Amino acid sequence: MGMDNLRLYVATYDDANVATDQYQAMKRAQAADEFEVVSSVVMRRSDDGAVEVDEHGTGHVASGAWIGGAAGLVLGLFAPPLLASTAIGAGVGAISGRIARKHDEKKLGIELEEYLPKGSSAVVAVIDDRYLDRIDAALGKAVKKLDKAIDRDDFEQLEKAIQEGGDKIAKAISS
Repeated sequence: MGMDNLRLYVATYDDANVATDQYQAMKRAQAADEFEVVSSVVMRRSDDGAVEVDEHGTGHVASGAWIGGAAGLVLGLFAPPLLASTAIGAGVGAISGRIARKHDEKKLGIELEEYLPKGSSAVVAVIDDRYLDRIDAALGKAVKKLDKAIDRDDFEQLEKAIQEGGDKIAKAISS
């Protein structure tokens, strides 16, 4: 896959079940070679504001400190402050902080309240921009959609930092 023109794609849903169904539809389309997804998750935000992340669209969610690399990558691009509250985020603090500052300076950040308001769910994916029309069709039931360009260097640095942070956490757990 070419990674020159990455986009962060957010599709918001009022119903968590619809978000999960749409995520599965996106994965089926991806498996049928209609397009490629670099990384994706289903995020849910409860009425009290707590965010849960489902890395595989299965309904088994991670919340609090335990979150994997795929979700960490998407969180770091979608909302860098959310990444900082996870175990992976603890290992990538400097890079997530730098990306958060860049988001603030360039107004690239996504407003959490607007695209993941309390009581909603969202499919958040990193894709190449040549697949925008196909992912848009696969996630057609969203009540709100957004796509934003991702800086390739930010993506690669965050991906590397998450891998290194995850390795450190895995070693600490196994020792």
